[in-house]
Amino acid sequence: MNEPLQRIKIERPATGGGVGRLSDGKVIFVKHCLPGEVVDVSITTTNAKMARGDAIEIIEPSPDRVEPQCQYARPGMCGGCDLQHANKASQVKWKLDIAKAHLERLAGTDHEIKIIANDIDDLGSRTRLRCGVDDEGRLGLRTSRSRELIAIDHCPLASDRLIPAFSTSWKGAEEVELRAIGEGEPFGVVRYHSKRGTSIDLARLDGSPLNSKYTSFANVDGYQYRINPLSFWQSHVGAPSLLVKEVMQTAELKRGDHAIDLFGGVGLFSLPLAKAVGASGRVTCVESSSHAAQDARYNSTDISQIEVQEATVTKRTISNLLMENSVVVLDPPRSGINGAALAELTTSRARQIIYVSCDAATLSRDLATLKTQYEIKEIKAFDLFPMTEHLEFMVNLEIMR
Repeated sequence: MNEPLQRIKIERPATGGGVGRLSDGKVIFVKHCLPGEVVDVSITTTNAKMARGDAIEIIEPSPDRVEPQCQYARPGMCGGCDLQHANKASQVKWKLDIAKAHLERLAGTDHEIKIIANDIDDLGSRTRLRCGVDDEGRLGLRTSRSRELIAIDHCPLASDRLIPAFSTSWKGAEEVELRAIGEGEPFGVVRYHSKRGTSIDLARLDGSPLNSKYTSFANVDGYQYRINPLSFWQSHVGAPSLLVKEVMQTAELKRGDHAIDLFGGVGLFSLPLAKAVGASGRVTCVESSSHAAQDARYNSTDISQIEVQEATVTKRTISNLLMENSVVVLDPPRSGINGAALAELTTSRARQIIYVSCDAATLSRDLATLKTQYEIKEIKAFDLFPMTEHLEFMVNLEIMR
């Protein structure tokens, strides 16, 4: 028998939804709501300290509420989007409020965050989409905080070039990452799981095999990049250009400088950094993925001042590389940089650190350490994950003299 709905007043935004209180005072995190709304909530999980639920009926809607643009953005359906029910301005405010809360709580700073707009339509902006495959071979996305798959016939946020994949049967596969990077043919990275482990194939969107050596190529403001199907590339179509522009405007480089690109991927930042330091300078690109490191070497073939090191970013890596007066750019995964490496970076005496991050919480955690030796000069945010709780950040830090 279903539990009765509980009427909740949403007090403030939180990761993945809003916060209210049950009749007994227990905190509840509610999805598909907005701050200030009164909603009837179906409780999905509960423990001694808190509960989670979905807003099933909106009793007093926020003036910022809009009709979701996707039929799957509903309670109990796709968990990919957190904020399709909010207008654009309130989405950005919601994300900034969450980010500011993380910065205050974890980094101990109330530094202003400057939002940098992009003029690309949210719909169709994703060039990568990771989908699960159900027993009938249909592509699907997970429900919130669950492994349950919801089969979909399209994703409005994904590039229109990926639409044919949703009418293809991918039966037998565990997962398909759809890619429409650059101007080449869109394709799927198809993963199969068995007792022997995981195997990977490449396929066209109609399911037919694709040459295993196929790679994508993307031009970013005059720089040409090869991207292996297993190499990381920003998912938003406008992200590479925007981030390169902002990093290079922020980096205080001159001819002959040494720049270090940690978690350098395929060399997105390394190539323009090399242009800034010139032939008399040096750029060291550090990347742990063998696929991405190979791409970075290919992309920098004719640029003698770039050295690509296939290595994990550790205390030793940083100790061996960094010299006083270096400039560091780092764009780590969502988990941030490990503690020992972060401590080494903090005491490295690099004159400038530019930290690019897709996660406000781990960024704030790492800034708490960095700001013991570095002054936060500027924090910028980019709305490159539309309809979700995430922002991309860039923090400019300068050594304290």
